[in-house]
Amino acid sequence: MHDVGTIPNDISVLNAVNSIGENIIIADKQFHIKWMNCYASDLLTVVAPLYDLESSEDFIGKNMDFFHQRPEHQQRVMGNLNGKHRTRITIKNRFVTDIVVTPINNDRNEIEGFIVMLMDVTTKAEEEKKKEKLIKALSIPILHVWKNTIALPLIGEFDTERADLLISSVLMECSNNRIEYVLIDLSGLSDSDHEVRFHIQKLYDCLKLIGAKCILVGIKPKLAVSMGALEREIPTFRSTYAGLETIIRLQNNNV
Repeated sequence: MHDVGTIPNDISVLNAVNSIGENIIIADKQFHIKWMNCYASDLLTVVAPLYDLESSEDFIGKNMDFFHQRPEHQQRVMGNLNGKHRTRITIKNRFVTDIVVTPINNDRNEIEGFIVMLMDVTTKAEEEKKKEKLIKALSIPILHVWKNTIALPLIGEFDTERADLLISSVLMECSNNRIEYVLIDLSGLSDSDHEVRFHIQKLYDCLKLIGAKCILVGIKPKLAVSMGALEREIPTFRSTYAGLETIIRLQNNNV
């Protein structure tokens, strides 16, 4: 691949690079920082105090080893770099970013330096919130198993926070997609105390208010004993197959 066309005489290459909406740093082949665009300058001015520096200007001339706890690892990666190298790094346990390092080659394919881009920079706290949100979403999988029917396999412990998230997620799903039946699979629960019964009852009551029917499946003998305090009208089945079979029959009868 080669570049195509001609850059207009009235456009500076540096101005063009400086206008890219990413944090761009240029280092020489000895890994010394030589230049950074305005976005990187703004970012590193914020980061500078973490390294006992005053501003982004203090980074100019610094070797990349300055930022690494294990310089030998960084030198090994850079020394063997043939193309783009992308990884996720944490800056002083405060910021998280994707770093993309690309060698700058001359006409003889010799490395003259490196372009370093810091992308999707966020604080460590924001990153943890994103992870927590993802984990919560994954902890409550909502499966569409039949027409107007969803299933929720509950796994592990079922505390108040998770129960509230479950109820809000299910109610939103039912409202947005006109869900008529909700299969709750209890076979993966690690506990079956009074609190679990309370949350299941609350979910049932909320679904009843919006016209959706809650069906419990995966009822093991020990769980059946502890669930005895639930309202008798909640349909319960030992297997998901039996519960789904009942839903199909009910839907056919309503046609």
